[in-house]
Amino acid sequence: MFIARWQIDARFGHKQEALELMREWEREIGAKVGLDASRSSIATGSIGALEATIENNVTVDSLAELERIFEAIGKNPAHAAWGKKLEPHVVSGTSRWSILRLVPMS
Repeated sequence: MFIARWQIDARFGHKQEALELMREWEREIGAKVGLDASRSSIATGSIGALEATIENNVTVDSLAELERIFEAIGKNPAHAAWGKKLEPHVVSGTSRWSILRLVPMS
């Protein structure tokens, strides 16, 4: 299993709007590309992390599943429109993806 983590930093005073748009993306776009909302979470910086940081963490079973999701997102015109709505609320250049492998404890 993997965690696909998308991270952005909100502009000063824009964190709430960015969070609302992240939730909108999960409802309006994520659901349409096959993301299970129960396997997704949104987190923000609190202690030892930038308060402006917002992460969307999605658990997937395989890299093939993640690739399928990325392809579906790329073909969805609503995703591009959503990105234009989010852009004014994000610090330019802070968007990044990290893919983490979950390691079994046993």
